[in-house]
Amino acid sequence: MPTTQTQTVTVRIPTPLRSYAGDQKTAEAEGATVGDALADLAERYPDLREQLYDGDGDLRSFVNVYVGDEDIRHTGGAETSLDGGEEVSIVPSVAGGAFG
Repeated sequence: MPTTQTQTVTVRIPTPLRSYAGDQKTAEAEGATVGDALADLAERYPDLREQLYDGDGDLRSFVNVYVGDEDIRHTGGAETSLDGGEEVSIVPSVAGGAFG
């Protein structure tokens, strides 16, 4: 049964997004779910919100989020519950290259 209590987690912030989050590698966030924790983080860092969420308030398609080693797309998405003490990682998709 999912937890409904607010938990504290550590969120790992990737290098390209650190300037939007006070140049921190990690930040503490609180929430009962991953979505709650990311919303808590985005509330404290409004510039980060713009990087994580689209105009409809959904996570941008190139933003991947993991709890431990598990991609939240396979564990309930933003509704993935938190037990506390987990490490949540924001991992932007990497794309690029050039045709020769």
